[in-house]
Amino acid sequence: MSVNLQTPIDYLKGVGPNRADLLRSELGIHTYQDLINLFPNRYLDRTKYHKISELQRNSADVQIVGKITGFKEVAQKRGKRLIGTFQDDTGKIDLVWFRGQKWIRDSIKLNTPYVIFGKINWFNGVYNMPHPELELLSDHKKSLRSSMQAVYPSTEKLANKGITNRVLTKIMQSLFLETKGRFSETLSDHLISELKLLPKSDALFNVHFPKSQKLLSRSEFRLKFEELFYIQLQLILKNLIHKSKIKGFPFKSVGDYFNSFYKNNLPFDLTNAQKRVLKEIRHDLGSNAQMNRLLQGDVGSGKTIVAFMSMLMALDNGFQACLMAPTEILSVQHYQGLLDLSKELNISIKLLTGSTNTSDRRKIHESLENGDLQILIGTHALLEDKVKFKNLGLAIIDEQHRFGVAQRSKLWKKNTSPPHILVMTATPIPRTLAMSVYGDLDISIIDELPPGRQAIKTVHRYDKNRLKVMRFMRDEIEKGRQIYVVYPLIQESSALDYKDLMDGYESIVREFPQPNYQISIVHGKMKPVDKDYEMQRFVKGETQIMVATTVIEVGVNVPNASVMIIESAERFGLAQLHQLRGRVGRGAEKSYCILMTSHKLSEDSKTRLETMTRTSDGFEIAEVDLKLRGPGDIMGTQQSGVLNLKIANIIKDKDILQSARFYAKQILNQDPSLGLPEHTTILKTYRELSKYKNIWNYIS
Repeated sequence: MSVNLQTPIDYLKGVGPNRADLLRSELGIHTYQDLINLFPNRYLDRTKYHKISELQRNSADVQIVGKITGFKEVAQKRGKRLIGTFQDDTGKIDLVWFRGQKWIRDSIKLNTPYVIFGKINWFNGVYNMPHPELELLSDHKKSLRSSMQAVYPSTEKLANKGITNRVLTKIMQSLFLETKGRFSETLSDHLISELKLLPKSDALFNVHFPKSQKLLSRSEFRLKFEELFYIQLQLILKNLIHKSKIKGFPFKSVGDYFNSFYKNNLPFDLTNAQKRVLKEIRHDLGSNAQMNRLLQGDVGSGKTIVAFMSMLMALDNGFQACLMAPTEILSVQHYQGLLDLSKELNISIKLLTGSTNTSDRRKIHESLENGDLQILIGTHALLEDKVKFKNLGLAIIDEQHRFGVAQRSKLWKKNTSPPHILVMTATPIPRTLAMSVYGDLDISIIDELPPGRQAIKTVHRYDKNRLKVMRFMRDEIEKGRQIYVVYPLIQESSALDYKDLMDGYESIVREFPQPNYQISIVHGKMKPVDKDYEMQRFVKGETQIMVATTVIEVGVNVPNASVMIIESAERFGLAQLHQLRGRVGRGAEKSYCILMTSHKLSEDSKTRLETMTRTSDGFEIAEVDLKLRGPGDIMGTQQSGVLNLKIANIIKDKDILQSARFYAKQILNQDPSLGLPEHTTILKTYRELSKYKNIWNYIS
């Protein structure tokens, strides 16, 4: 009879109620299944036994065979420490215990062979080993051992309560003895033979008790593949189910609005990437399923025009469209941009934000409900209950990572059946992360910049070069250009940051005095009205320099601004640096980004600055960012649990991830319901995982 892996951990030999409570609270281990999935962090070589005379003063982990010949107690500031003399045939060392002394004295057999294991210290001319792992040599020879000993994740609390790595290893041994090391297979025979994978039971055994480095590598590959395979299977299935169950409005025709705009009003030729993306969107809108697409494109790649032309398809089919942006400034900019594009088309477009006055609001609500209003642009205000559409066909969400899942689902409910959804982001998401986090969205990428956009020259300068930088600013202003100077803003030290900003502002005012120069300043402590006023002065060209904290990172469009100076650039993340750089280079003039730093730089900071000066490819930058920061940070806090993986690592294991996605797709293309006999195991495992919530439900 096989052991039920959903058995509570309390029932396993060597655990008991107290240890079970600790394992639950500290490591999230509730069941046998959770324990088997507690994978080691690293491994120690346990094949070598040291002689005391060969020990080196390097505090390494060592293993020695010998006997304890006696104990003594030594008084110290608080209480006593217990010292045991341990010797082999070449010398002696001290074993030291600061707690649990009575138990040690009562349970140790003097002058009997033991194997000790732990870190060696050199103190007052003698080697000592604090709190060693001890095992009778006779037991050591019998135990379930391997050449490499697993080191498990732990916490301070576990260590203080005596649940050491040795105890965890013993508990793991009990589990393997109780289950006889037999675990149900979770992958199909076809996958196992095609990829030459180890059977599940062998892989689990060799991850916890590796017989050799080669078997350990094969076991890790097998378990990583399986974990990523089921995540991809879930995401792709979710997408398939979405398409089959959620009927969208089919936009049957491309009509007058779209065609006349394309033929007569398009301000520039579309790039091949824009044409490709429009084709993908058009295909989705024409099918019977609801579109659920993510549109990625670097700052300035022309996402707005693609969004507008998608809206025209909705209008051509008698539907309304809306565009939601995270900030008022950005929504105003979208509104002005779309008004400009549509001036020849006779379309009604309105803007709804927190500061829209009551009478305008009422008119907007009425014309939305009776269908006179065709396109609505706005902020979170679009989600209010009073906002009701007559027939919303397409909802576009800009910079979607700033909106929660609940907010997005509100848009869905504005209609009897859900509108098509297009999500846009200028934050390039590395492929591996996109496959894992947005794997159930279809992804379109605009990966070329429109012609005429010049590359931005990026340089790194130290504080000692400041005079040269000031001279360069003066030259650019004389050519009629405008300049951003951005200071970091980190919540925890806002007082300090505010001081940096004001000091910087004052030194710029000294270098660029009125009336010859005008300077705007924008920071988080200002009222929104004042911020807008200062921004508008800069947009209109009334001020030459904009000194700001990072509030300008999203969406202000000033084609005449050609220089971006980023102060204390080492304090910014790569994604932020890239976004800030995208604020310049929007006009026909040569643009520059200057990264100012102090001389003291960490290795990570050097990597970030080197990446910024070397490339302007947002996707390459995002890959480096992912390596430096890890997936949780990139997705933002509300989504950091997204990749709560047990053994795989989406950065290091991206090849396995791609392979897992490839096979999951292949299987579902051939057998969408997993009903074929050869997929019985996969279907059974998938259902089990879904039932016990061990597949992390990804956010989309």
